[in-house]
Formats: sequence, structure tokens, C-alpha cells
Amino acid sequence: MNPEVIKKKSFSKKVMGMKNWIGTKLKRKLSDSPDQQRGSVLESSCLGAIGGMSIDRNVQPFRVFVATWNVGGKSPHGSLNLDEILQVRDPSDIYVLGFQEIVPLNAGNVLVIEDTEPAVKWLTLINQSLNKPHNAAYRGLRASPTMTGSLFFPKPSLKKISKIFRTESRRRLKACNCPTDLERKNSKDICFRCQQPSIGEDDISSEEEDDGTNGFEMVDISASAVGNQMKYGLVAIKQMVGIFVTVWIRRELIQHVSHLRISCTSRGIMGCLGNKGCISVSMLFHQTSFCFICSHLASGEKEGDELRRNSDVVEILRNTQFAKICRVPNSRIPTKILEHDRVIWLGDLNYRISLSYSETKRLMDRKAWDALLNKDQLKIEREAGRVFKGWKEQKIKFEPTYKFSYNSDAYAGENVRSKDKRRTPAWCDRILCHGNGIRQDSYFRGESRFSDHRPVCSEFFVDVVVTEAGSRRVPSGPNMRVGAEELLPPIGRYLSIQNEFGVNSIPLQG
Repeated sequence: MNPEVIKKKSFSKKVMGMKNWIGTKLKRKLSDSPDQQRGSVLESSCLGAIGGMSIDRNVQPFRVFVATWNVGGKSPHGSLNLDEILQVRDPSDIYVLGFQEIVPLNAGNVLVIEDTEPAVKWLTLINQSLNKPHNAAYRGLRASPTMTGSLFFPKPSLKKISKIFRTESRRRLKACNCPTDLERKNSKDICFRCQQPSIGEDDISSEEEDDGTNGFEMVDISASAVGNQMKYGLVAIKQMVGIFVTVWIRRELIQHVSHLRISCTSRGIMGCLGNKGCISVSMLFHQTSFCFICSHLASGEKEGDELRRNSDVVEILRNTQFAKICRVPNSRIPTKILEHDRVIWLGDLNYRISLSYSETKRLMDRKAWDALLNKDQLKIEREAGRVFKGWKEQKIKFEPTYKFSYNSDAYAGENVRSKDKRRTPAWCDRILCHGNGIRQDSYFRGESRFSDHRPVCSEFFVDVVVTEAGSRRVPSGPNMRVGAEELLPPIGRYLSIQNEFGVNSIPLQG
């Protein structure tokens, strides 16, 4: 045999042997570290060696802005400006925006077919605030002569509109990027982004279907063209009767989102209709799992109604189940809410103040917020360990968010003589979090008079595990070839190897 061929084979064996030895050592080191022992479900499954390749772990902070708003069944008008509510002058990395009662909770919407037109209007207004000054997306919409509605807000398809605001397809966002056992063993072909994820849930596949124009035309515009101009891309969107949730992420960060799943849990009439309940969004961002729950819990301010709300929370935590789309056998990708690393719960939780209207009003007039908070049902139930045990909420320093007269700063009870129509002011609208590595930095209410509720907002600083492999966009494809030297771990700038070629050092890409 040719001596040169023998030398090359010998060199290749030594390189691969060293790769396996280093990979084994690093895996042992990671598994023995406190972080790995404490780590989440996902870190233990995804942060090992990829294809025998060592991963350099580090943690980076990201800003997550969360807002919840019960809009009282009113459809927004074109002049409504969300800039102040969304704090667009101080932008975040991720926006999680949840609404309740975007449609009236009547029998038609609950039992027959939900009206998606208000959702389209809210989606368009959110885009106008987050993606200023690029309104090309909306300029590409045109009303057809047969459709009803105004020229500013034509009657469109929610599915088609959502595609315009995406910078990545839903299929890609739902993809599993975990390496399979075969890929770990085989260094010839490594696909970091699987092309055909296993999808079987109705809520996962429905938005990719073409459901017709519904009186809505696309004019000289494509989703990809709009996406290139957008600062934020739409990652998740879902409506369940009056509950509506959207998740937006900086365009350059969306490439690090995977395992996107959505689950709906109904807790309304007879415990099974969607006028009450929640929409939950699960996703993997870099190597950290997130879950966002937007809920509307049982209403009522009679004594004992708080127990129904407690029951809603318990059933949501128990029954919410995310589809298993991970392609790795026995994967520990989260399927339940509390299995996620970082969890944020937002919505109209409907917990009231356990005082009469007159007592509550007297404390409010004195601005005795601490005394009022001590009678807050959610605070009482949490401290008693009956609900949201282990969850965190920053201390409330704003006035009650419910119930206002429409287009007014006056609480509804101030101008109502009938006790039946009077509602005691309360902090119904709340945002809580669960997990380590998440800090609620601000907590405030917006001052829009649009609804009988005030919007409530919060900004979080969230630690995200970022890996060397996860921090760079790797081209995907079934035939992507990786040379043996690229699989070597980036330990130091050079790795010294003595071999038959007399090479003393081989530069590695760190």
C-alpha cells in the first residue's frame, strides 16, 4: 500500500481517538458540575456532546416584555396606539402579549364559531408598534369589493395575516434540533435543524393550511420580503374564543427558536368550553425551555369564588400537555408546564379583594395600598399554599386594574347606584413567574381608557443557556459533511499533535 495513504489513515485514527477521549472527559466534567445536577429537564438532554463535539456553555441575559389586557369584548379602532403600553422606546428581545375577551363572550362565539377579525386588528396594531416605521406589511393588504368592513381594517384571514408577520415558517420553529443517537455516532452527516419534524397535533398544523382568501387579497407582497424589513418576527399566535396570545422575537434571534408547541385548556361553561381557560406556548430558545400561559379564570366576587379560580389553576397545571415532537428517543423535552426552565403566567386571573366596596374605596382614597394588598385574594391564597406554590410575583405598586367606566378614569362603582351592577375594584390582571434564572424587573399598569380593565405589563431579565454550537447559525441539510478536524473541541487556540507528518500544532476554529 502507498506509504502516504498509510500515514493519512494513521493520522485520521489518532485525531478521532483524541476526539473521543476529550469528549468523554468533558461529558464527565459537565455531569459532575453543580449546574448540571441542578439543571433543568432540557439542559440535561441537549447540552451533552453533539456528534462527539464538545459544547462551550455560557449563560446570557435576555429581556422579555410581558403584557396582559382584558379588552372587554371591544374590537380596536385604527387610531389606538400601543406604543406606550409596549414601551417601544426601550425595546426588549422577546414580547409576550396576551388578551382576554377580544370578542364578546356570547353563545355565538363560544358555541358556534369564534370571530377572528378582532384578532387580526390587534395583530396589525402590535406589528405597527414593534416594527415602526416599516408598515409595508399592511400596505400589501387590500380590501376586495365583496368584503365587509372598513378600508383600514378589511375582513381578513388570521392565518394569512400571521404568515405575513413571520420571518421563519412555523414548520421550522417547531423543528427539533436535538441530535439523534445516530448523528452522535456518525460524524459524516450532522443535521442541526431537522427538516421534517413529527407533527400530529391539530393546533400545530392548522395555521400552515391555505383556507382561502375570505375576501382578502395579497397585493405585490410576500412574507419573505416583509420579513427582511421587520425588527421583530411573529413566532406564536393562537386564539381560543376570547383569549388571544402572540409571541414576537427579535428577527436575528428567531433562528435559535425550536420545539414550538401550543396547548389550549378550556375551563369555561361545564368545565369544558373555551370562554374561560388558557392558551400555553412552549418553546426552546437556544438551550433553555420557556412556557408562557395566558389565562382567563373564573369570575365572580362572592365569597368562595376564589376557590373556583384555585381549581382552574390546578386543572390547567394538571391537564396542559404539549405534543411530543422531539425526534430523539426517550427525550426529556418538557411536556408539562412546570417541567420548563422559565415559566411566565399572565392574564385576567380574576382574584378580587376580600372587602366590601365601601371598605375598599375608603382604603383607596387613603392610598393605603399595603392594607389593601393584605386583602388581595391571590396573595392570601398563595401565602396559604393553596395555589401558585413556588411562584413569584413582584410587589404591586399600582392601583387596582378593574373595573373602570369605559373611556374614563373613574371606577365603575362610583357612578352606579345599584349594588348588583357595582364591582369592587381589584387587581384582577396579574403576571407571575416560576423557575430559576428569571427576575421580574418592573411591574406596572398602562393607562389606556379603551377597556374596563387597565393593561398590566412586566419586564423580565431571563438567563438563557447559550452554547457554542447554538450561538452560530449552522446550515442544515442531510448531506452536510463535517471533517474530522472540525469535530475537535475548541480547547485552547491550538492542539499539539505529534504524528508521522511532523506537524506540531493544528489551528482549530474556536
